[in-house]
Amino acid sequence: MSEKIPVTILGATGTVGQKFVRLLAEHPWFEVAAVAASSASAGRTYEEVARWRENVPLPPAIGRMTVRECTGILPGRILFSALDAEVAGPIEQAFASAGAVVVTNARTHRMERDVPLLIPEVNGDHLTLIDCQRETRGWKGSILANPNCSTAALALALAPLHRAFGIERLFVSTLQAVSGAGYPGVPSLDILGNVIPHIGGEEEKIERETRKILGTLSNGAVEPADFPVSVHTNRVAVVDGHMATVSVGFSRRVRPDEAMEALRDFRGSARVAGLPSSPTPPIEVDERVDRPQPRLDVDRGGGMAVTVGRVRPCPVLDLRMVVLGHNTVRGAAGQGVQIAELLVAEGRVDVGFDPEVSLWDLAAL
Repeated sequence: MSEKIPVTILGATGTVGQKFVRLLAEHPWFEVAAVAASSASAGRTYEEVARWRENVPLPPAIGRMTVRECTGILPGRILFSALDAEVAGPIEQAFASAGAVVVTNARTHRMERDVPLLIPEVNGDHLTLIDCQRETRGWKGSILANPNCSTAALALALAPLHRAFGIERLFVSTLQAVSGAGYPGVPSLDILGNVIPHIGGEEEKIERETRKILGTLSNGAVEPADFPVSVHTNRVAVVDGHMATVSVGFSRRVRPDEAMEALRDFRGSARVAGLPSSPTPPIEVDERVDRPQPRLDVDRGGGMAVTVGRVRPCPVLDLRMVVLGHNTVRGAAGQGVQIAELLVAEGRVDVGFDPEVSLWDLAAL
């Protein structure tokens, strides 16, 4: 690509917004043209208002940028949204209506009929939903959603098993890192030496989103996968990495070696596999008895690979296993960037525009 594509990050000062900044700072295709946040942060430099939490230095060029509000005129055809769900809806819709391609990490639009809920390796074909979205809503742009952080790892690990053997029943219990709650997140006296067996709305999101992602595209809509899902969610004293212990029932008894072969052999399409953010392989199987572990395995594939271990028979269903994914990379910003890469690779973003013409004014919306 001869010139990088300008992009804007909405909600750039938060945990996921900072991860977007880090991943996009030296991206081969994209260049951060603007960072935007609430009116309380607007007008000051990014380094002044962002309490930088990444374990690498803040990129100086982005640190010197003046933070803008999430309205009005913003550069770039692609917007990465790390906005809170409470405010994301109208802002993202306004930008999509005006011509932006919005890749959102918020839950707001995930389950809407015409919004693709994407894991590129799993359901890249769902990208065609944006054609229906533009037609029915009259938008020039579109909204594409990244799934819940636990769903992202879980559904990726389940996809090859569902395709090969047909999932009929699913039981999941998660152990979710504190970074999933943002910053400052969970109070230390609540989480240290403790496990909190409730994360508001999380169980319902995992149950619904997993079935949509593994569903079938038909007549401009997704028919959700037809199996029941039971989920328990727990917050644990881990910094990064959401783990899920999973029991799966299939249409027939599946041996562990069959399941591990399907997991190891799984790949996305050739186009997805060639994207800058795509790991090879997307799923790593670890047969050591005590793996995966967040501290040791969460950064595999640059945080984009999902690790599956302890694949063994289940005396209640058919198979049980442990799934680990990086919640702010595969489960948030990293997969958001990968979705945008797929849009560009598929020719669904007009990147040959004059940056001065690419500005849009939302004041009248």
